[in-house]
Amino acid sequence: MLLFSAFSDTAEYLYREVAPFIKERFGLDTAMITGTTDGRTTVKLKRADMNTILTLFSPRSKDKELLMPNDPAEIDVLIATDCISEGQNLQDCDYCVNYDIHWNPVRIIQRFGRIDRIGSRNAKIQLVNFWPNVDLDKYLSLKGRVETRMKAGVLAAAGDDNVIDPEEQGDLEYRRLQLERLQNEVVDIEEMQSGVSIMDLGLNEFRLDLLEYVKNNGEFDKVPFGLHAVVKGGDDAPRGTIFILKNRDADIDTLNQNQLHPFYMVYVRDGSAVYIDHLQPKKMLDLLRQLCKGKADPDHELCKLFNAETSDGKDMGEYSGLLSSAINSIIEVKEESDIDSLFRSGGTTIGTAKIKGLDDFELICMLAVM
Repeated sequence: MLLFSAFSDTAEYLYREVAPFIKERFGLDTAMITGTTDGRTTVKLKRADMNTILTLFSPRSKDKELLMPNDPAEIDVLIATDCISEGQNLQDCDYCVNYDIHWNPVRIIQRFGRIDRIGSRNAKIQLVNFWPNVDLDKYLSLKGRVETRMKAGVLAAAGDDNVIDPEEQGDLEYRRLQLERLQNEVVDIEEMQSGVSIMDLGLNEFRLDLLEYVKNNGEFDKVPFGLHAVVKGGDDAPRGTIFILKNRDADIDTLNQNQLHPFYMVYVRDGSAVYIDHLQPKKMLDLLRQLCKGKADPDHELCKLFNAETSDGKDMGEYSGLLSSAINSIIEVKEESDIDSLFRSGGTTIGTAKIKGLDDFELICMLAVM
């Protein structure tokens, strides 16, 4: 079980009260990680640092058999603050609890994302929120937060009457509505990510991968567009193709839902059905990481199969059809978003610059999944 609290004092309280009980009653070990104190655990360790604790808590995803092959200890319950709410693979765990609700719903998504990940071997996972027994508005103190920011703006003002950006207040209201949905509905987390910056969802692990790759292989400046690779798929990755595209017009569509604009990633299954669309970049990056990381050498058997299907790259008609399907899916979602904008405050996106078709994009690279 992974239990999150927004406050280190609360985490320490929970560890103090829960760890001895769980050890005595069930014989299970507990650990605590916060950003302000050293890690603590009921397991006897020489060092209770974060990496050691996380490896003992999620041994398969953290490769414990390679890092700590002679240590049989495991941690069953982890109490933590948001210092581990992003950039960690903890999918051995199947039960995640928010002991308190962060006012920003992105934090809730980040926390659940530690265990709701590609590569989990659990048939089911459970995600639990402890909601306050007071009105949500009182809990968030939305009005007070806005007024405090306005006063701070007045104190630091440089002659500008607009002491608080109206969009900031709208963002707070948007977050309140998201939290109400989480409280009152069974919501697909993916549905809530529209309007939330992808940078909020935690790309640290991908940045680290990129920095390591550049360190070992150099920069990408001279790498041509249009390269492809072939990988073996699986249950989470059916036969198809992942396209990485770049919009030629960097100014188009910047206020809409694709948070990686001008880049677009679309996974199209054989038969032209879209498997993962461009509005799920975090999910796509997770999958790409799983399929490609650590694979520096080509799979010769798959390459032979790809070459046979394409006549050594001379007949790419099938992949051209999949690429058209990928771009059409982007256009369709854009048109749906334009129509939805008619029913939202803040104006409509209809009549603004539009994505028209294939000519709007460059193919950065593609990954054939076989």
